[in-house]
Amino acid sequence: MTTEKHVLRILDEVLSLNGRSSAFTRNTLLLGALPELDSMAVVSLLTALEEQLGIVVADDEIDGATFASVGSLIDFVAAKLD
Repeated sequence: MTTEKHVLRILDEVLSLNGRSSAFTRNTLLLGALPELDSMAVVSLLTALEEQLGIVVADDEIDGATFASVGSLIDFVAAKLD
């Protein structure tokens, strides 16, 4: 499974999107555009990414730009996996 597919699957699970993430592209806006992605959901999403992909995210690595779009989130996760 590609990093993109992992991230989309986890987004769908954590935010209870019921498959809506399958229509997302790298340009799909997240933070501020997706009502399900609030501050608590960001914490849940980070926890799920860490647990399911085996990455560790430090607090100082995260800012709003990480969650600006699907592409920015995928790029962040891909960098953590390298």
